[in-house]
Amino acid sequence: MRVLVTGGAGFIGSHIVAELLGRGHDPVVFDLARGGRDVRDARAVAEALAGVDAVCHQAARVGLGKDFGDAPGYVSANDLGTAVLLSAMAGAGVRRLLLAGSMVVYGEGRYACPAHGAVRPGPRAEADLAAGRFEPRCPHCGADLVPGLVGEDAPMDPRNVYAATKLAQEHLASAWARATGGRVVSLRYHNVYGPGMPRDTPYAGVAALFRSSLARGEAPRVFEDGGQRRDFVHVRDVAAANAVALGALPDGPGFTAYNVGSSDPRTVGEMAAALAAACGGPAPVVTGEYRLGDVRHITADSARLRAELGWTPAVPFAAGMAEFAAGDTAWCADREGSPGSVR
Repeated sequence: MRVLVTGGAGFIGSHIVAELLGRGHDPVVFDLARGGRDVRDARAVAEALAGVDAVCHQAARVGLGKDFGDAPGYVSANDLGTAVLLSAMAGAGVRRLLLAGSMVVYGEGRYACPAHGAVRPGPRAEADLAAGRFEPRCPHCGADLVPGLVGEDAPMDPRNVYAATKLAQEHLASAWARATGGRVVSLRYHNVYGPGMPRDTPYAGVAALFRSSLARGEAPRVFEDGGQRRDFVHVRDVAAANAVALGALPDGPGFTAYNVGSSDPRTVGEMAAALAAACGGPAPVVTGEYRLGDVRHITADSARLRAELGWTPAVPFAAGMAEFAAGDTAWCADREGSPGSVR
């Protein structure tokens, strides 16, 4: 199958390209880093779609950014770019789309109150965060909540600009599917890490930021109390999920979302400690700092992807973090090296 991979030179996209090649597909890389091709350039996209059977749309601005001033850039890159791509696909008759979704569309994760069952707490108050009260409380009785896994049918609650653009991408893709008879699978990635992850940028993920601190010989600074639960999934497992989903894309209209996570929740503090131990660097420092809008716990239920498509993550947490620490010798073995490249 000939597959156009937007963002195919980036962190996740490059692993997807390698996975597709290994499975006998013919990936076509479309990326700003390859000839300056931008998904907002309708002519360039239309030319790239010639002879293509499916599109794997990974191109996006990622991360939380610096402040709300980043909003126009996020909306332009993520939503306008997706709209231009979908319009070109409609014109070219390409009807199969894999979309890089994100767990950020859920906002806070799933919680249960002993008295009130499943509840959705609102954004945490700054006064509570400043006082070191980081755990969400039941909105009905104020009791402690038990975090659980989030399924694909959870309500959408994007809580920052990036999250809003990722949800808008899904809505645009769903509208395209209804209008054209296309098929969309959105793979909602959880916290992806692994070789090639960008660093030294406000748009990098928390694993990359910790790794950069260790590269400078500094202790990773862990916000809040380090107890935030996340689902860290290795980039090779994410690439495999894309390849499996591509092979399962049926003809006919429809939109389906799948969580892509390890189903092995870990805390941010555990992740920082694992990286520090693997690199022999200073132990993490828990700072108590916080960012308004951050969610406390968000972990995936990937049962649908396992059951319907037969995907299973293959890289365990400990092995994946050790590889992540050791795989980029420029940051671990030589802490005075220059920063890595950013897509």
